[in-house]
Amino acid sequence: MTLTPTRRIIDDAVAAGTGVAAFNVIHLETAEGLVAAAERSGLPVVLQISQNCVKYHGGLHPVAAACRALAEQSDASVALHLDHAESEDLTRAAIDIGFGSVMYDGAKLDYADNVAATRRVVEYAHAANVFVEAELGEIGGKDGAHAPGVRTDPEEAVSFVAHTGVDALAVAVGSSHAMTERVAALDLDLITRLHAALDVPLVLHGSSGVADDVLTLAVRAGMTKINVSTHLNGVFTGVIRDVLGANPALVDSRKYLAPARDALSAEAERLQRLFALAPVVGTHP
Repeated sequence: MTLTPTRRIIDDAVAAGTGVAAFNVIHLETAEGLVAAAERSGLPVVLQISQNCVKYHGGLHPVAAACRALAEQSDASVALHLDHAESEDLTRAAIDIGFGSVMYDGAKLDYADNVAATRRVVEYAHAANVFVEAELGEIGGKDGAHAPGVRTDPEEAVSFVAHTGVDALAVAVGSSHAMTERVAALDLDLITRLHAALDVPLVLHGSSGVADDVLTLAVRAGMTKINVSTHLNGVFTGVIRDVLGANPALVDSRKYLAPARDALSAEAERLQRLFALAPVVGTHP
């Protein structure tokens, strides 16, 4: 199957009041595991390639081509998304080669410059019918901004969306990037208020640090796109450690990458099903 437009996947989730799994690709093995998870679950998946991933692979095209090839040989609904691009040039490159969505991260800029840069990305993307995500300020875990006590202001969020024309907004509600323990406390009341105030879907970054039950409540309160990276990386790496620890003489990397890929895939499938189970949007206990 060809790549599915991100907009279609997000719109369907908004209509159903469910969450969409967006998982970061690190290398071919993670992409393979994520697509296999979507095949088993029968649920759509957004494959995310970050600016850091692009740097690791020495360019956008090789890893993007691998993800596209996996989607084309699969019967799963797979979208391709550029994650946390601080470079406007990189967003344009992704749009030009067929990504269904891009996230422009102008959070390090002051508000006016962020609005102007995001607007430029939106104009270029919308001319190609590409979906654009942005964020207000940095989610915690990067230079301390949006640390646990920092929150997105609903009025500022409404203004930002109106002035940029973005299609989705990542908001600061208590999560933090790169957490290895799932102990983050989300501000569910704020999620409900943001959902009511905005006419675009909400995105939760830093979901690796959020427990299952809280993620479910977040989707019920109005979160749509749920980004997960560090948690799955931990599953993958943990299996590699176990295999190498039990087999110190092992030299064939396939012998430890394959079980790591399978474990990551199983956890991704579980999370997909978790996010898709969320019922009533806008309410929570």
